[in-house]
Amino acid sequence: MTRKLFYTTLVLLLLCSHKALPQQKYPGADWNEPFKPFKIIGNVYYVGTRDLACFLITTPSGHILLDTALQQSHDIVKGNIESLGFKLSDIHIIISSHAHFDHVAGHADMKAATGAQVFASAADAVVLESGGTKGFYPLGNYKPVKVDRIIKDGEKIRLGSTEMIAHLAPGHTEGNTGWSMVVIDGGRKYDVVFAPSMSINDGVHMVNFKPWPTIADAYGRSFDMLKKLHCDVFLGPHAKFFDMETKARLLESNPAKNPFIDPEGYQQYLSSFEKSYKEQMNRERQE
Repeated sequence: MTRKLFYTTLVLLLLCSHKALPQQKYPGADWNEPFKPFKIIGNVYYVGTRDLACFLITTPSGHILLDTALQQSHDIVKGNIESLGFKLSDIHIIISSHAHFDHVAGHADMKAATGAQVFASAADAVVLESGGTKGFYPLGNYKPVKVDRIIKDGEKIRLGSTEMIAHLAPGHTEGNTGWSMVVIDGGRKYDVVFAPSMSINDGVHMVNFKPWPTIADAYGRSFDMLKKLHCDVFLGPHAKFFDMETKARLLESNPAKNPFIDPEGYQQYLSSFEKSYKEQMNRERQE
């Protein structure tokens, strides 16, 4: 499925309310299909669906959950976490990549199940607390969730011995956020980057876009910032972004050679979306 068709289908889906979602087909047929959870590297685990990536970062002092997928994904994510031997009650912090329904609609139910605090950027907090109805490009509706702490660009969140750094990358949403951390695996340190989504939603323009007149500049700054991050382990909000299934199979067959250590894949991911961004901007300037 092309990105344009993907987002066109997504927008059509969102004409329906979240209450109707269980009867609808998701834009990607594999969006809410279960996937066996597994350890990626160090204290980072994959606990999402086949395409909606959710990550559990574990520490002796409790755990951090990055993204919760759809509201309808709750039982899958919950089951994945528990099947790995972790308790939901040990999740103390819930963070997100961005406040679109396919990544955060499960926040409210997960917060209720865990008692965790929800951290988010200021711009995405507005969207989360509105249940997806606010923002320059609303993708909702979903259960509103109270944000307990606002995260600023470059801010560090700590739990136990783990530290994660927020990298605000506005564009896909106003509060779009990448995350980075250092893990130790096999006695070596690796820089892990949870890349934010850098695609342009269907119908969003880079030139003369009234809902966000400076969106092109925001995207440009975000690409520049993300390209400077040092990345050993490349992850992202959709499994397809970092070829999760293929890498999971390779990891299972040969644990000594971790395919998620993929700095080239990270730069290729950014280059692909930056190319599309520049092409769209140049095309619109000529129209």
